[in-house]
Amino acid sequence: MRPALLLPVMLCLTGLVAPGLLGSPSPARPAPPACDRTGLVLPPGFCAVRVSPQVSRVRQLVVLSNGDVLAVGSAGITLLRDRDGDGVADLTRTLTGESGTGIGYHGGYLWLAPNHGVLRWPWQPGEDHPLGSPEVVVRDLPTGGHAAKTFTFLGGDTLIVNLGSETNSCQVSDRSARSPGRDPCLELAARAGLWRFSTARLGQRPSDGTRYATGLRNAMALAVNPRNGGLYALSHGRDQLGANWGFSPEASAEMPAEELFAVHPGDDFGWPYCYFDWQAGVKVLAPEYGGDGRTVGRCGGKVNPLLGFPGHWAPMAITFYTGTQFPERYRGGAFVAFHGSWNRAPLPQAGYRVVFVPFDTDGRPARAYDTFATSARGPTALRPAGLAVGPDGSLYLGDEEAGTVWRVMFRGS
Repeated sequence: MRPALLLPVMLCLTGLVAPGLLGSPSPARPAPPACDRTGLVLPPGFCAVRVSPQVSRVRQLVVLSNGDVLAVGSAGITLLRDRDGDGVADLTRTLTGESGTGIGYHGGYLWLAPNHGVLRWPWQPGEDHPLGSPEVVVRDLPTGGHAAKTFTFLGGDTLIVNLGSETNSCQVSDRSARSPGRDPCLELAARAGLWRFSTARLGQRPSDGTRYATGLRNAMALAVNPRNGGLYALSHGRDQLGANWGFSPEASAEMPAEELFAVHPGDDFGWPYCYFDWQAGVKVLAPEYGGDGRTVGRCGGKVNPLLGFPGHWAPMAITFYTGTQFPERYRGGAFVAFHGSWNRAPLPQAGYRVVFVPFDTDGRPARAYDTFATSARGPTALRPAGLAVGPDGSLYLGDEEAGTVWRVMFRGS
């Protein structure tokens, strides 16, 4: 007998074999998240999971490299973490009670835009502690009117912040019948556009920023296209063409367009003097400045949108699809969240959806948009306000009305 040959047998019989020496079972993988068929109406092959149903008045979202979702709502910033891989957050934690609208992650910091400024906290993916006192990057931003702030990061140390208008259409008497527009509109000096600040400097005030683009009534939806590094924005169009100026119910409901822009330094998109007729494909003079729905006038020199959507849909967020989970046709295109209308009466209210816009490699829409997500509970039930793409290519969607964060995945036929 050769004792050396008995050693593996003896180790096996006594349970002393090191793990993996003779092979061991692979760790169990979590089952794919179960689809919720009752919440969202999606294209064939897609399904959704409720990551969390309890983020109060959720606005915008950011998804970190480890899959953590950070959502800002009326109760502040909420961390949603799925630790067991079933698609549902099993760790929900309020990080700060500071509420706002815009949220982002950049340069090792978690960024938030309350109405009055832009804040940040040092943060790394995987952390879960409450946030302490923030660093104040920008303070004393104008409030009142369109007070909510959103932002994005545009290369180098550039921070782009949306400063919405104070009024509907810069009338002498705001939202009043037949009140003329102020000419010039003095709001444009400090609002109704995009402002550039530095990410590397704390304590900035509005006077420290520079106006990057103007004539945007309220450009809530901002994003940078990774394909070309360009800045894109969607702005809320003006209201009350019918109530204040006698336009037909149909014209007042459908006009003016919600506009998708490619934004370059110095661009002027025309508010309040002009609005875009998406059916005719032309920018026309606003009635406050002598327009009749057809006259172009001074608007001939304003920047036209890449694409116009029906009036009063209220764009809240845009994100470019950078993943590979979805089919090829979605890659490089943009998803847009529309919050829905309030002032299309007596016509039905509309919007309340997420749409998809395919983009060419040159940074322009390849064709018309498709509706991607609506609510299974009815045409006005979904109030999307935030969008983000996760590291696995899933699309995350925040529904403000329901307080729900959804994760949308492609499962095939």
